[in-house]
Amino acid sequence: MYPLLLKPVHKQIIWGGKRLITDFGFNSEHTNIAESWMLTCRKDGVNEIINGKYKGMTVEELIFNGNTHLLGAKYKGGEFPLLIKLIDAKKDLSVQVHPDDDYAKRNENSKGKTEAWYILDCDEGAELIYGFNKEISKEELKQSVIDNTLLQYVHRVKVKKGDFFYIPAGTLHAIGGGILLAEVQQNCNTTYRIYDYNRLENGKKRPLHIDKAVDVTITKPSKEIKTVTTVKQGNTVIKNLCDSEYFSIKAVDIDGIFNIEPNDDSFMSIIVLDGNGAVSCDDVTETIHKGSSILILSDSQNISLKGKLSVLISTQ
Repeated sequence: MYPLLLKPVHKQIIWGGKRLITDFGFNSEHTNIAESWMLTCRKDGVNEIINGKYKGMTVEELIFNGNTHLLGAKYKGGEFPLLIKLIDAKKDLSVQVHPDDDYAKRNENSKGKTEAWYILDCDEGAELIYGFNKEISKEELKQSVIDNTLLQYVHRVKVKKGDFFYIPAGTLHAIGGGILLAEVQQNCNTTYRIYDYNRLENGKKRPLHIDKAVDVTITKPSKEIKTVTTVKQGNTVIKNLCDSEYFSIKAVDIDGIFNIEPNDDSFMSIIVLDGNGAVSCDDVTETIHKGSSILILSDSQNISLKGKLSVLISTQ
C-alpha cells in the first residue's frame, strides 16, 4: 500500500479567516476557510485520494469496502476513528463543550469528543479559553449564561506558536481570534455551544445548547494537561505531544531523512505544516509540500520522510 495523498475538505464558518488560503495555498469557492479537514471520513465531509491506483476514490470507498483491517489492530469497528483539521480563527469561536462517549451515545447516537490543539501561529496577545478560573456549580453556570456573565468565570490562556493543549470531553473551551492551529479529535462533530458573544449570522443568533452543555461541563478549574517531551535524532527534532486512549500525536521537524517504524496497530496521518520534501512507503515515493495530507495504512513498510519540513504525525 503506497502513501495516499488526500484532498482536504474546506469549511466556511462565520469566524474563519483567509490564512489557509494565503499561507497553505488551499483553493476554495468560499470567501474564507475556517477549517480544512485534512483527514476525514464522515457524511459531512470525506477526503478524496488524489494519487496512484486509488486516485478518485474516497477514503470511505477504499476502507469500508472490505479493507477495514488497513486501519490497524486498534480499530474495533464502527466509524472512522479520527478527524484531523487545520483551523484558522480570525475571530473568537463560541464558548463550547463536547460530551464524553457515554453521554454522546445516550443522547446523540455518536462517539464523544476529546480533542487536542497544536498552535501553528498566532497574533500577539492571542488567547484561548480553557475551563474555569474557579469552581462554580451547575446552577451558577446556567445562570451566568442567562445573565450574560459567563466570561467572568472562564480561564483565559495566552498562547504562542508551538503550544499544545489536550482537551478532554467535558472541558469548557474556545479558540480565540488570531489563532491558527491543528486539531486532532475523536471523529465526532457534536458541539454544545453555550455562549456566542450575541453575534448574528444572516441576521439571526446562532442556536445555543445550554441545557446539554450544562449537563456535560466539568465546572471545577481544568488543568492544562501538557505531556510534551522532546527527542533529537540527528538533525530531526521530535516533540511527543500526547499519547492518550484516543490518539497519539507527534510534531516532527526534519532536515534530512526521518525513518518511521511500521505500526500494525494503527494507520498514520501525516500533515505537512511547513517545508517540502518526499514521503515513501512500500517502495513508492511521493512529493509533498506545505498543506499535504498523507494517509499511511497499517500494513505499510519502509516508511520515511525526506527533506526540510515540519509535520504533524497522528495515530489512533
